Amino acid sequence: MNLKLPPGEFGAYLFDCDGTIADSMPLHYVAWKKTLAENNCDFPETLFYEWGGMPTDKIVAQLNKMHGLNMSVEHVVTTKEGRFYDLLPTLKVIPEVLEHIDDKHGRIPFAVVSGGTRESVSKTLTILGLLDRFPILVCADDYTRGKPDPQAYLMAAEQLGVAPARCLVFEDTELGIQAARAAGMQWVKIPAPWERNTVA
Repeated sequence: MNLKLPPGEFGAYLFDCDGTIADSMPLHYVAWKKTLAENNCDFPETLFYEWGGMPTDKIVAQLNKMHGLNMSVEHVVTTKEGRFYDLLPTLKVIPEVLEHIDDKHGRIPFAVVSGGTRESVSKTLTILGLLDRFPILVCADDYTRGKPDPQAYLMAAEQLGVAPARCLVFEDTELGIQAARAAGMQWVKIPAPWERNTVA
């Protein structure tokens, strides 16, 4: 799979983390399933991918609402993140995205814009040996309005000092692409794991 980028020269690359740089979405889903099973809460895989990019605490709140439950948001988030960290040693980078990181590193500025916590994003990038490539991390702790709102992407552009129109966003979710579009940025979509792993 080769990523086809929009034409033109870009002043900055902004990357989502999970499912974009890191092939971590399957690991996140395992952590969610184990944690939610203890609360008798169903979370279908299709919905998990639909909600990709949504901050973890918001997912718990939405599931509570949907199922009429009263799960402790803080407890579920902490437990789920802990299980995800246990799985991190098996984490791999998405090679087609790494190609673009390697190609432009040191030539244009990068930022990571994620719905994950700063701790989760930092650990993920550290495991992959990529944390030093990203001086700017905009994570769920930093903003009040998650994707599809453009707030996080606009914050990253401002911190990099690059106009939104000159930023290219790498995203794997529909919510993230809506956020990039609303920020006035170009974007490239990273296919889901089952699409990437299909042999032509």
